[in-house]
Amino acid sequence: MTEADILIIGAGAAGLMTAIIAGRTHPNRRILVLDGAAKLGAKILVAGGGRCNVTHDEVSAEAYAGSSRNAIKKVLRRFDVPETVAFFRELGVDLKREDTGKLFPVTDDAHTVLEALLQAAREVGAVIQHPARVTQVERAADGFRVSGEWGSARAPKLVLATGGRALPKSGSDGGGYELARSLGHRLTDRIFPALVPLTLPRDHFICALSGITLQAGFKVRSGAGKCLASFTNSTLCTHFGLSGPSVLDISRYYLDAKLDDPTGTRLLMNWLPEQTSDSFEAGLLAAGRVSAGRFLGRWLPERLARALCEAAGIEPTTACDQLSRPARKALVETVTALPLPITGDRGYTYAEVTAGGIPLTDIRLETMESRLCPGLYVCGEICDVDGRIGGYNFQWAWSSGYVVGVSV
Repeated sequence: MTEADILIIGAGAAGLMTAIIAGRTHPNRRILVLDGAAKLGAKILVAGGGRCNVTHDEVSAEAYAGSSRNAIKKVLRRFDVPETVAFFRELGVDLKREDTGKLFPVTDDAHTVLEALLQAAREVGAVIQHPARVTQVERAADGFRVSGEWGSARAPKLVLATGGRALPKSGSDGGGYELARSLGHRLTDRIFPALVPLTLPRDHFICALSGITLQAGFKVRSGAGKCLASFTNSTLCTHFGLSGPSVLDISRYYLDAKLDDPTGTRLLMNWLPEQTSDSFEAGLLAAGRVSAGRFLGRWLPERLARALCEAAGIEPTTACDQLSRPARKALVETVTALPLPITGDRGYTYAEVTAGGIPLTDIRLETMESRLCPGLYVCGEICDVDGRIGGYNFQWAWSSGYVVGVSV
């Protein structure tokens, strides 16, 4: 039985942050970090295309979903973006801002981030043991006992930083949820992939446009017609459907709304997000003898312009002033408010984060200690908090990990 003062399950972003801050705040404490992965930091290494989008220059609770934004804000402000930038600079990792507002290491290499975190954890005396998957945890009179094939460990304070279910090959395969349940914790009714590509029928015309990237807008509408969420950003047409930042951001809201109203919820796509249906139709009416395909070609690749015309049921060579009213309306809808027959999503394997988890209502926000199981702390993706693409989920990991580290 290994003895420790602080036991952390999970050596990802949140777990490492907790270990570092705990070691700095409480010197001489025995900190043991257990992780089931053979290779540490898989999520850090693949984030941002291998560059690791550490955070965003402007982070607010409005960029997150799940638990109440007021609760999320209370945690975020304990360790904000300037403090995050200073923290990494102290570790030797300078960050740079890109036009999108995303902050990356100047090296453009995620290994820089991971190695700095691991080194900082070692410097405070934290012991990181892996692969050491925890399969059982129990409350004891002297704290907590955890065990697995590797052996067992005991500590008065336990931190769950296991992640959710996204990218299961990294080790975050939902095992942390079962550990939380075994300690009497509740989980949200819904746990599903967020920031995930969406699929279309394989014979849908978008699937034949694989490789085309452009700015596009998306809206989730309820059965009553209310706009529930909207995002505009870079969009990628693929052989299976749609991906890219705009699709990843909207996916969480679409999938959630679909669970509420499977038949009424719609996802609409605007290929020309700078235009409304009315402005686009006005342009068509004023285009005269210019062909519909050529008119669309002012903004879109020829292959896409032709496909949109055909999807609307018109010949691309038809002059705009020769379009019948029904044909014009069909083209307007296809271009600016295309209903997408989404068949599903690509699942946790391709999702960047998990929606759902441990509700913040069950957590003391000033410490991130469980209200239901004293001595248990949680941070990172296992919480019911998921942010937009762009470094927001890492910021939640740094902020919540910091709060646990100073409190545990």
